[in-house]
Amino acid sequence: MSFDVKVIRKEFPILSTEIDGKPLVYLDNAATTQKPQCVIDSLVDYYTTCNSNVHRGAHRLADEATKRFEHARDVVTKFVNASSREEVIWTSGTTESINIVANGLSQLLQEGDEVVVSEMEHHANLVTWQQACKASGANLRIAPVNDAGELRVDLFNEMLNSKTKLVALPHISNALGTINPIKELIKTARAHDAWVLIDGAQGIAHSPVDVQQLDCDFYAFSAHKLFGPTGVGVLWGRKSLLEKWPLWQTGGEMISEVSYQDAKWNDLPYRFEAGTPNIAGVIGMGTAIEWFSQLDMPALQAHERELLSYAEKQAAALEGLTVIGAASEKIGVLSFIMDVGHPADVGFLLDRQGVAIRTGHHCAEPLMKRLQVPGTARASFSIYNTFEEIDVLFEALKKAKNMLA
Repeated sequence: MSFDVKVIRKEFPILSTEIDGKPLVYLDNAATTQKPQCVIDSLVDYYTTCNSNVHRGAHRLADEATKRFEHARDVVTKFVNASSREEVIWTSGTTESINIVANGLSQLLQEGDEVVVSEMEHHANLVTWQQACKASGANLRIAPVNDAGELRVDLFNEMLNSKTKLVALPHISNALGTINPIKELIKTARAHDAWVLIDGAQGIAHSPVDVQQLDCDFYAFSAHKLFGPTGVGVLWGRKSLLEKWPLWQTGGEMISEVSYQDAKWNDLPYRFEAGTPNIAGVIGMGTAIEWFSQLDMPALQAHERELLSYAEKQAAALEGLTVIGAASEKIGVLSFIMDVGHPADVGFLLDRQGVAIRTGHHCAEPLMKRLQVPGTARASFSIYNTFEEIDVLFEALKKAKNMLA
């Protein structure tokens, strides 16, 4: 499918919304993306035509629900080029995916072992490892970033050694949009026999992901950053690791045999899928990925780069606005502060003009402290945003500045 932003926008019903009589300009895509009609329809269709639990029902509805549920797993397998569908684990999102790995790691780490993360981590990819290290006596090491918000690759390389057991890094920073050279970083970690987890929450919608080519051990992402439903995501893991990784939860589905004295665990992927899953969400995620996979990836990447470039030029011309995060490689994220007002005040005044952005520390509080800012206002762009919307953003910022001054 060729990429035409006007055609794409027509598939997202929420984009015709008005806020206080003004057209919605939705620029909070790093938090969650909007959903095309086909995804909304797939959720409604499941609940109206085949609502049932999956896998064990002996009736037609259960059979149909199971087919759709497992078809979505096949869609994800192809999308990330997993070597086996057994490597695709359904979770509630990136956070749970990371916690599954961290919970197991806390049981495998020993005193003196090391886990390496970066200064740009989302809390989900920081606190989890922090707590795993506390529980095991291992050491958490923090790879620094420079003032532009880029990982200091040279210092990262020096940090790894024979004690390094796991490296956990974001594909792309949610707070700054910085794109990390993850293939290079994974290769370095591999040279030290360390496991590697990539937080792909931001990366999955902005670049092709081939887990076999990356050669990582785990890749975690959420549906709602990828035009799918909230409350569902994926942990991709190397099969040889997942087969022996300590369990996250116990209960139904992940059991193969139970007595009052003991239990035996199910095979992958169900070994990590205890309880009734978010069936509608999984089906919706499959629909979202099928829809997204039809788009021209190079064309949509070029569109997002052009949006960012256009926004950066207007930012440079607006006196009193300072962009935070100037990485040479980044996605369409514009984090900034203004010389008048708190970011929260800016966000409130923009909302009254129909412009939706995010403000605060973006679940990256240590990074904000490193960059010596209390937080930022963040406009994040997606495939359905336009240059006209960026014009509206900066007109709204000028009005907000005048009001705050």
